[in-house]
Amino acid sequence: MTNFETLLIHGGNSIEEKTGAVNIPIYQTSTYKQDELGKHRGYEYSRTGNPTREALEKLISELENGKYGFAFASGLAAITTVFSLFKSGDNIVISNNVYGGTFRLLNQVFNNFGITFSIAENEDFEKAITQNTKAILVESPANPLLSITDIEEVSKIAHKHNILSIVDNTFMTPYLQRPLDLGADIVIHSATKYLGGHCDLIAGLVVVKNKNLGAKIGFLQNSIGAILEPFDSFLLIRGIKTLAVRMDRITENAQFIAEFLQKHKAVKNIYYPGLKTSNGYEIHSKQAKNGGGMISFELKENYDIKKFFSSLEVVILAESLGGVESLVCHPSSMTHASIPKSIREKVGITESLIRFSAGIENKQDIIKDLEQAIRKAEM
Repeated sequence: MTNFETLLIHGGNSIEEKTGAVNIPIYQTSTYKQDELGKHRGYEYSRTGNPTREALEKLISELENGKYGFAFASGLAAITTVFSLFKSGDNIVISNNVYGGTFRLLNQVFNNFGITFSIAENEDFEKAITQNTKAILVESPANPLLSITDIEEVSKIAHKHNILSIVDNTFMTPYLQRPLDLGADIVIHSATKYLGGHCDLIAGLVVVKNKNLGAKIGFLQNSIGAILEPFDSFLLIRGIKTLAVRMDRITENAQFIAEFLQKHKAVKNIYYPGLKTSNGYEIHSKQAKNGGGMISFELKENYDIKKFFSSLEVVILAESLGGVESLVCHPSSMTHASIPKSIREKVGITESLIRFSAGIENKQDIIKDLEQAIRKAEM
């Protein structure tokens, strides 16, 4: 199958072989009968392997054009497992604009185990590499400022220094961007977001091409045990089937809303990689299908953002992103609160920054809601 939209529906183990069921069943079992000592039918214990989770893992590996997929209980469980590839004394270079939970994990958890991290100032990854560096981790577009990293170039730098390149592809999904094709070694998703798409599950995914790397992550997945349960694996497969149609509507809405905000007299700054005036537009256009569904913006000083949030009627103030509902959040006090204020302010995560996740509602209704909330927020 060469067309991505068809692969979404028919990829992985999409048909249950014994009965012909068009939806893979939920194998809600912890263990499996063995025919004799040392002889089983492919499954022993559901932490190690489960047919429903296996179908999802095969599906995401195909969608990302990889070979080995792994499903976890959350996006952070996926990242934790990947970070567990490293040992005390190792260093990981990150871009200066990453999800707050990723920063917290490195700064307050893995730091305790002697695994350090360095921030690549001004996207100068090569300068940030030391003799102890073992990986570069980037998000592109990054959360929440939608800054763009040249994934192909970063992967070349990583391979030049014989280290791993890791890309969090949550914001783009494999429908819009495939980092493995650009040279990345590991792709991570918070599948809670666009892949699930309905704000009804928590999940994380990892995909690699390299057999040895796949074996290491598979060992860690089984050893750490933060696996995705069968029912959520089923829900995630179901969500992925509509990824293309949802993302088409979401990105259409996001482009329309970004252009509206760009012209609005109340907006001081806007961040959206689908705008030709955006920093990184050329690089993003080279490696991604379109601008995606995420927008960040700041209102001018004479607008009260608390009043803006409380005045919204269609758009929902909430953590997370990527659902069919339009969602809005305040990064400095919500998603990125774990990052020290000095670092937040240095990279531009200000107290006035608003992050917006476009949903699939009628775009005119979204615009009307944003307009009335902005109007009420004027001081």
